[in-house]
Order: sequence, then C-alpha cells, then structure tokens
Amino acid sequence: MNFPAALQLGLNQSCSGCQQLGATVRCFKNRCTQVFHLPCAIRENCVFYKNKTIHCQQHATRLEKENELTSLIVHRRVFVERDENRQVATVMHHSELTNLLRVGTLILLNIGQLLPHQLEAFHNIDHIYPVGYKVIRFYWSMKEPNRRCRYVCSIAEIAGRPEFRIQVQESGNEIELRDSSPNAVWKQILTPIATMRKNNKVVQLFPQFISGEDLFGLTEHSVVRIIESLPGIETLTNYRFKYGRNPLLELPLAINPSGSARTEPKQKQIVPWRKPHTQRTGSTANQRMANSTASIAGEIACPYSKQFVHSKSSQYKKMKQEWRNNVYLARSKIQGLGLYAARDIEKHTMIIEYIGEVIRTEVSEIREKQYEAKNRGIYMFRLDEDRVVDATLSGGLARYINHACNPNCVTETVDVDRELRIIIFAKRRINRGEELSYDYKFDIEDDAHKISCMCSAPNCRKWMN
Repeated sequence: MNFPAALQLGLNQSCSGCQQLGATVRCFKNRCTQVFHLPCAIRENCVFYKNKTIHCQQHATRLEKENELTSLIVHRRVFVERDENRQVATVMHHSELTNLLRVGTLILLNIGQLLPHQLEAFHNIDHIYPVGYKVIRFYWSMKEPNRRCRYVCSIAEIAGRPEFRIQVQESGNEIELRDSSPNAVWKQILTPIATMRKNNKVVQLFPQFISGEDLFGLTEHSVVRIIESLPGIETLTNYRFKYGRNPLLELPLAINPSGSARTEPKQKQIVPWRKPHTQRTGSTANQRMANSTASIAGEIACPYSKQFVHSKSSQYKKMKQEWRNNVYLARSKIQGLGLYAARDIEKHTMIIEYIGEVIRTEVSEIREKQYEAKNRGIYMFRLDEDRVVDATLSGGLARYINHACNPNCVTETVDVDRELRIIIFAKRRINRGEELSYDYKFDIEDDAHKISCMCSAPNCRKWMN
C-alpha cells in the first residue's frame, strides 16, 4: 500500500457522497468515476471484497456474496511509516488557536512559554513546565463511577514558581483546584475517584501508581518534542533531554508568530490596518533618500567600527566566527521572542550581523503589500537609498532583536571589503543574560499609523514612530 501517494492523490479528489475533498476509495469498475471517503462509501452501500477491491452500489456483483467482506475490522497490526517531526511541526504551524493537537484523551490548547529568568525554576531533571501551558484531559468523574468528564489543566507563575491548576467541568458545575506540583493537584481528584469506585465495587483506581505529569500530558512524546523546541530550552544543563530541538519547528508557536513588536501580525477584524515600517541604522536615520551612498558607508557614518585598532574587515571576520557564542534566542520580556547575550559583551563590540535577502526598494514595496495580504510579520532593514535587506522569509537571529527607547545596542552600516553590511554593536557593556535591543528609528507618523512601544524603559517614548 502506497499510503503517502494515496493521501496526496486524495487532496484533489472530491467525494461522490459528501462532495468534500480528500476521497481515496475508488470503485474498481472500469470507467467508473465514483470515489468516496471510507465512511461515505459505507453509507452509500458500497461493497468491499476480500481481494481488497471495492465496487459502488451501481456496479456491485451480487453473485459474489462469498467474496464480500462482512466486517472492516483488521485482525493484524498495520504500520504507516511517517516523519513524526514533520507531522508535529505541520500541526503546530497550520492549526487554529484551539485544539492544536490531540493524543488519545489529551487535547493540547497552548504549549506556553518560558522567559530566561523562569528557566531555572520551571523544570526538573525529567520535566519542563512552560508558563501558559494548557490542555484538556478527559478522565473519570468524581461524582459518577462510569462517567468521564473534562479537566482543563494549566500552568501559571506565582511568586516565581510554577502553580498547577485544574478546572473541573462536570454537569454544569466548575471548580478550580490549585497546588505546587502536578501530583499534588491531581491527588485532590484521584483520591475521591478511587474512594467512590471502591464503594461502588467497580474497577478500582490506585492513585499511587498514577503520575500527575502523565495526566498533564507532560510525558506525551509529541508534547515533549514541542516543549523541547521552545526557545531557550537548549540552555538547560540539568535537564535530561529526550529528543532535543525539532529542526522543523520555527517558534514561537501560538503567542507571537513574528517574534518582534514591530512585526506582530495584524488581526484584521480587530486591529486597524497600519503601514509597514522599514528600519534604519543610526547612520541613516536622519538622512533623506537623496543622500549619497558614500556618506552612508563612510567613516563618519560608522563611529562604532573605529573603536579598535583592528581593521573593520578583521573585526567582521572575528564576529562571524564567534557570533553563535555571543547570543541565544529566548522569550522576550518586551514582546514575543528576543535575543539575549550569552556572555559578557564589552562596549563597541560587533555582536551580530543583520542578514537577509538584499532587494531593491521597489521590490520591497511590492513585498510589503504581499506580506500584508498574508497577515505576515515584516522584517526589513534599509541598507542604503536603493537597497533593503528583507529577512522576513530568510534571515538570521538578528531580526529578533526588539526595539527599546533606552537600548544597549546600536546598528551601523559598515563597509566591509567593498560591501555594505548592517552590524549590531554593543552601545555599552552588556552582561550575560541581558536582552539585546536597539532603537528602530522609525519615521514619525500621524496618530492613525502609530505603533505602541512596549520596552517599559524609564525614558520610553510610548510610540515607536
């Protein structure tokens, strides 16, 4: 059975019963165009045969009763080879904000997030507890012995520690239970269930053999793969990894698909439309489009690149070799994802290069409209008067650096080997674990197109433009 080929073929085939796409069960009669979903084929009284063929009701041969299947139950194991990493990544990228993933009686609603300062307290050697994690677990009722009900499990932060919550939804009544560990909060449910089932002389429940992490879904393979792909998790040194980062999962997952305040996708039915913005370096922010390229790339425009006796070329080569040791990606305290210093960084140090696809200004204007139409975040940085670096679809980690009114970094356009590069420099000494930020220097606009600033600095201007 070529399962992937049949699945791909069904994407473009409409069912003769319900008229929906995804039909793969075809009548084996020559020149018959009838094709169904399996449930539709059963409902339309199609005939299944032992030789794995099928005829629609119109072409079924009534003389072959002995060859017809009386049941579709398969009495052997059937394995479908699949790429689990790719499947989980696809589900997370293309699902809605509810019912992201279902595994048996568990429905994943939100994978949650962890900020850098939360990583230490929100994990142990075997489990990670993301803040905002939320699932639905269907489990035995505390009131009726042979009935299941819905338990909404979530993880919150209280005084810098995880708090585990369960909202019991049963018979129109809702109660919320809270405790400091998954086992403790589930014990408040499992103990009365075990007592009730013992009194009613039905199959007993033994809470001492049931793990709270299991019922929270924190041991499910698919969920663990996603949690271990959260930004910053790879920095944990005292956690025993099961799978490691999924290379196909580009996070954040559900909270902020763009990773930066300037590029947060607009929910068109809620947030009014606003004009896309292209960042400018410190050397070009106050210059108009008519200024010459030479003045942008000249020595005066790049004060931070002159602080060392080494040439700009040697500084750049050193930075390209060491940038992975300078930064790491994690949840931002400002907005979405952010870039953090992985070590102490001295003032005037080249930290990272803002890279992407270099395009003409005219092309960038066209792409901005295309990204807007797709409700996609926009990462664009002006290189000079004619060119723009587009990091929206193909760019480096520098695009995740957030805006701040009191930043610790500055951007400069530097001429390296006769090519202009956008470099992020340290504006002051930056301590390990500190979030990197710089001023986006957007042009001032009217109130209709204002973008609020979320940096929370003492001198915050409240608006980015």
